[in-house]
Amino acid sequence: MYQLYLMRHAKSSWAPGYASDFRRPLNRRGQLDAPLMGRWLQKQAIQLDLILASPAERARQTVAGVVEGLGYEGDIWWEERIYDAFADDLLDIISTIPDDYGRVLMVGHNPGFSDCVTSLSGEMINMPTAAIAAIGLPVEHWRAVRPGGGTLLWHMTPKTLK
Repeated sequence: MYQLYLMRHAKSSWAPGYASDFRRPLNRRGQLDAPLMGRWLQKQAIQLDLILASPAERARQTVAGVVEGLGYEGDIWWEERIYDAFADDLLDIISTIPDDYGRVLMVGHNPGFSDCVTSLSGEMINMPTAAIAAIGLPVEHWRAVRPGGGTLLWHMTPKTLK
């Protein structure tokens, strides 16, 4: 069984002065929440094989915080298609993950991530900033992942941890 952890980026800044939405960084709360979630994953003994993330600045900074909190030293792939992706787009990306990566953290944006959790698990889950939803996928290959084919294992938010 594969495990997919879908994480929405941490809270970002809405201050003026950024060249584009893509370049918006995390705000102070986001800078605290990302490592908090990484530490929580570490306490749960979650061992990731791959982090697959949007290259948008706020997602990059979220990944950096999670890596710091978790102590992760594995592969990180930046996937441009995650930025602005809808649930179907995310499922297409998931289907291309190599089969030797069994536990994958995917970091990106809403509304696509909330919709992807719902599509995979059938559970209507709100994904606030820095939330993580764990989905069990009882398939032998990532390419076999389909809507409704997963089970929501848990859902955690920074607010719950504070």
